[in-house]
Amino acid sequence: MSDTILLDHPADAVTRITLNRPDNMNTLTVELVDAMHDALSQVHADHSCRAVILTGAGRAFCAGLDLKGYGTIPGTEPFGAPQRGMAVQQHIAEIVHHMRAIRQPIVAAVNGAAAGGGFAWACASDIRYCADTAKFGTAFIRLGISGCDIGVSWTLPRLIGASRAWELIYTGRVIDAAEAERLGLVSRSVPADELMTTAIGVASEIAANSPFGVWMTKEALWSNLETPSLRAGIDLENRNQILAAQTEDSKAAMAGFLSKHIPDWKNR
Repeated sequence: MSDTILLDHPADAVTRITLNRPDNMNTLTVELVDAMHDALSQVHADHSCRAVILTGAGRAFCAGLDLKGYGTIPGTEPFGAPQRGMAVQQHIAEIVHHMRAIRQPIVAAVNGAAAGGGFAWACASDIRYCADTAKFGTAFIRLGISGCDIGVSWTLPRLIGASRAWELIYTGRVIDAAEAERLGLVSRSVPADELMTTAIGVASEIAANSPFGVWMTKEALWSNLETPSLRAGIDLENRNQILAAQTEDSKAAMAGFLSKHIPDWKNR
């Protein structure tokens, strides 16, 4: 893995992914996005990991595309400009699908500026906390292109409601941490020196639950954002509940519930 992404384990069963281009505000290049794909694949394959924290090194979370140059997707060198551009677009946007696909919930610890692709990746996380110095913006429309990019037109209205989301997307304005908390974009804004402690605490609470239960919960929560009816949503929940209830972990948890004994989850 490239050193543009760092992986470490700040707590038991918790993996932290750190975007690591601090001198460039963690802006997106082909190398960083490749490394992010690798990191997500590695986390997904690590069955000892129960929750993930996503953050940035230095003063920014991620300030979006590196305007000095993203790089070329291998194999697209002979393509025309629209084709090369589409390859880059899909390369970045596919991270959103990859974040959704891993079984572990992702807690975004937004430590600074989250703009463009960084804003989109924060929105694609399962939970968001931010430092009180953080700023958020989806400024695509100010660059003369569509304001709808990297899944933001789908995720943002579901997080804060259509009218508020559309205002931010149409204007491209930047909001501060206090407004992000008021709008419900983040669960909480905290002093910068408390951000990582907060994120680790929440990730550890998630990691204390059964790995299969959390996995099935993530699948149901995301799938039911797209489910066309209440009936279909409940049908999915019903199947997940019966499936999970048959696991050894669930039976051990139910047996120990009254005694408040938390089992040693075996993922069986």
